[in-house]
Amino acid sequence: MTPKENAYQIITELVERFEEQKLSYKKAEYNEALARRDFIDPFFKSLGWDIDNSQGYAEAYREVIHEDRVKVGSATKAPDYSFRLPGGKRLFFVEAKKPSVVVKTEILPAYQVRVSQGNVLCQLHAPFIK
Repeated sequence: MTPKENAYQIITELVERFEEQKLSYKKAEYNEALARRDFIDPFFKSLGWDIDNSQGYAEAYREVIHEDRVKVGSATKAPDYSFRLPGGKRLFFVEAKKPSVVVKTEILPAYQVRVSQGNVLCQLHAPFIK
């Protein structure tokens, strides 16, 4: 199986699991940390990102930084994920939200997602599910 086929299979399984248990995942008790561990981390791992720093790199050389520090104006923000190129150049950010949060209508999370990212935004909400 090619890496692309493997990624497709893993992502398909994630989508199916979410669909099968959607009511449980959409409850307020299911938090962001669980969404990250159950869906977002495996999603990016399937695409080849070293989410857990399995290479053992120092922070300056990691592909993914959790809760990175980003200056936005005079404030420092912490996007959930910062994806980087070799050498540390930031490529994009991901701001995770638990599936019960409706970013489209809830002002605070929508504002956080838009403002904290500044220049580059990648948001997965209820990971890749309608």
